[in-house]
Amino acid sequence: MRAAVYRGNSTLCIEEVPVPDIGPGELLLRVEACGICHTDLKKVEHNLLPPPRVFGHETAGVVVKAGPDANGFVPGDRVIAFHHIPCRKCFYCERKLYAQCPTYKRVGVTAGFEPAGGGFSQYVRVMDWIVGDGVEKFDSDVPFARACLVEPVNTCHKAVALIDPQPGESAVILGQGPIGLVFTMLVQRTGARVLATDTISRRRELALEFGAQEVWDPRTTDVAAEVKRRTGGRGADLVIVAVSAPAILEQAVHCSRPGSRILLFAQTSHQERVELSGVDICVEERALLGCYSASIDLQKESARLVFSGELPMERLVSHRLPLQEIRSGIDLATHPNEHSLKIIVEPQTR
Repeated sequence: MRAAVYRGNSTLCIEEVPVPDIGPGELLLRVEACGICHTDLKKVEHNLLPPPRVFGHETAGVVVKAGPDANGFVPGDRVIAFHHIPCRKCFYCERKLYAQCPTYKRVGVTAGFEPAGGGFSQYVRVMDWIVGDGVEKFDSDVPFARACLVEPVNTCHKAVALIDPQPGESAVILGQGPIGLVFTMLVQRTGARVLATDTISRRRELALEFGAQEVWDPRTTDVAAEVKRRTGGRGADLVIVAVSAPAILEQAVHCSRPGSRILLFAQTSHQERVELSGVDICVEERALLGCYSASIDLQKESARLVFSGELPMERLVSHRLPLQEIRSGIDLATHPNEHSLKIIVEPQTR
């Protein structure tokens, strides 16, 4: 099969590699669609993990082989597969901090080499503990390019549940890329008022269509002043940082009122450092929150929101590329333009 193999030095190579073997309780999936996620971009760009690996974890495909004891699955099933699933028994799972569970930190989907998601390939092996709890079926009327977005929706859903917007609150969402737009969709459903920012005009237009009340270009607008003007001079009740950029956390503080909640979502590599005045957090009693990866408790509801079309996820898909064009897809995701949003790799397409 063909796979995009990470070989270090920020390089992906399209190579012929063996189709993975599966064992008892496991599945072999033919990958039909895999989204390019910014965590994948960072792993490649910053060489965060040793090579060789095959990345890609927003995976939708078709079961082509089910091992003994892979109960409930047969060849032909259309499924999405999460690459992390917690044990639900340990110290962290008891506290619903699933992303800190040692079992969760093990990647359970691979195209070979050290498991790393594997979706940037034609076939993946789904390991038994993932098959048990981390695979969701969907009907034939659901496009693969929509289905593969369940995992990123779950991660946003988890973050929204953590920061807990209330009806009537003002929520600022910094960044309206694919993830920021999902946040806009989810937060406006809570009854909170969404105010957002992005530097790309098309993304600002979509944010308004998806429920934001105001959207600004932070390069030309004093965002903090505009937010305060709309909140009685106080600032926002909560801020979601959905983009990684210099001084973005300072902007989040300036937009927010004393006693607010600020959630970091996009700061996922060791290279990203943040610095704040202690007064902004301590004396002004802001809560600074972090949220990472998916929640098994929200998995089925996230799948329902995507599969049903209740969230218009297909409107976020701007490019669908064959595997051999993944490098251009990664370049475009790293340096977005007016026409780029979510980029999907379709490994079966030539």
